[in-house]
Amino acid sequence: MASNKLLQLKSKACEASRFVSKHGTTYYKQLLEENKQHILDQEPATVEKSIELSRQLLYTRLASIRGRTESFWKRVDHVKGLWKNRADLKVEEAGTAALFGLDCFVWFCAGEIVGRGFTFTGYYPPLTLEETEQPPQTDASIER
Repeated sequence: MASNKLLQLKSKACEASRFVSKHGTTYYKQLLEENKQHILDQEPATVEKSIELSRQLLYTRLASIRGRTESFWKRVDHVKGLWKNRADLKVEEAGTAALFGLDCFVWFCAGEIVGRGFTFTGYYPPLTLEETEQPPQTDASIER
């Protein structure tokens, strides 16, 4: 039974792969042609164009701050409402919230590990002034 479903899934995956390989390039070219005004390779890159794009990005981000803060506070109010009515909270909602919290914690830990230079135990101690100013040892300076 499971083998039959696996064969059907494999067959559909092969069919989808053939469809994409046959029609994918046509769709890709059509998509690029329809959106060529957004592609930067049309004209040579210049400092002026770079400055214009950075300004557009900056002011677009600045213009979106109000909407993002409103969205943030709506979400905070929603969480406050859920907390006030936690007796009515469904198991699925609680599980989703717990998984989201766990996800945030895992990404925090991953960031800490990367920030420590991929160590789990702690940060590397900084070198002292004496350690940085010592001349390198040569064979003659090593006592036998």
